[in-house]
Amino acid sequence: MLAHGMLAGLDEIAGTGRDARRGGYSRHLWQGADLELRAWFTERAERLGLMVATDRNGNLWAWWGEPGPGAVVTGSHLDSVPGGGAYDGPLGVVSAFEAIGRLQASGFVPSRPVAVLVFAEEEGSRFGIACLGSRLMTGGIDADRARALVDPDGVTLAEAAVRAGVDPERLGADREALGRIGLFIELHVEQGRGLIDLGRPVAVASSILAHGRWRLTVTGQGNHAGATLMPGRRDPMVAAARAVVAVHEASSAIPGARATVGRLEVVPGGTNVIASTVHAWLDARCETDAGTRALVAAITARVEEAVGLNGCSVSVTEESWTGTVTFDHGLRECFGRELGGVPFLPTGAGHDAGVLAASVPSAMLFVRNPTGISHSPEEFAEADDCVAGIDALETLLRSLL
Repeated sequence: MLAHGMLAGLDEIAGTGRDARRGGYSRHLWQGADLELRAWFTERAERLGLMVATDRNGNLWAWWGEPGPGAVVTGSHLDSVPGGGAYDGPLGVVSAFEAIGRLQASGFVPSRPVAVLVFAEEEGSRFGIACLGSRLMTGGIDADRARALVDPDGVTLAEAAVRAGVDPERLGADREALGRIGLFIELHVEQGRGLIDLGRPVAVASSILAHGRWRLTVTGQGNHAGATLMPGRRDPMVAAARAVVAVHEASSAIPGARATVGRLEVVPGGTNVIASTVHAWLDARCETDAGTRALVAAITARVEEAVGLNGCSVSVTEESWTGTVTFDHGLRECFGRELGGVPFLPTGAGHDAGVLAASVPSAMLFVRNPTGISHSPEEFAEADDCVAGIDALETLLRSLL
């Protein structure tokens, strides 16, 4: 199970998608690294005698037993943010394979279908919508809107699907696939410090904060960098800088709020050109739906004021939204009993399990992250804690099957 101090499954994919510029990993939907990981998933599943299939939305399934309704499904995702860590997503997939391998080795025979599931584009790093595969499956995003999504290279989701062998006309709500899921368990490295502070290796998730993504489009006047005097400029880059500071100030004034601008796109992007437009992407999160909406309203007001100081304007467009998720109470209580009183923790990070929770009973296990850092090359989990996560997942699968 262990290789070079980490889980063997993680070790097997440790060289896939390394990002020499950012550090960490850049693994994006249907691009080179993601395709390599999908091939690894198929090979790893076949080692366990599992049957692999791709659904209409590009999500990967590995079945132990005949696919059918009422299945116990576990897994996570294999894609990453740009320059992400080694554990976010893959830990859940590797742990699922390890737990099933243990059950098989012990002679255990499941009484219901079992599947390992990998969702496509969980991070939204290529097409901008987080949890895209699970949103498509559940009907949480309109298929026509999804097909028209464009990546940074101008490739639409529909075009990328064709290149990956997925029929774009079939993208959308998949009642057949969703109907097979009796319950879903997602194991994930913790994205925070809850388990560090508690001194525990594993926890059960209680809830996910309301969160979403918004595009701020700051518009000014494009012009020549050398021929335009400073007093006459309407520079959207300067206005966007003020807007980023305004986001920080507005969110810092609200207890428990989290707001981030992690991406900018400058048009036209020349060194000797005053930009005409700057796009900035806002990630905002709060404990409740109303709290997050109020946070975005406060941010919008401050940003409008800030960009006006440079004679610019701003529009705010919602790109994705996920309301507060409370995980299935019955599963949480069952897991608490089976795992001997493990702690329950909320999370500020979004997950496919949170999208599925509105449609099927869903739950999550967290594995301690000793750095408390995620979406970064510094993300980490001790091998012993990873094994504790697999122990917990195996215990739950035995009780459910």
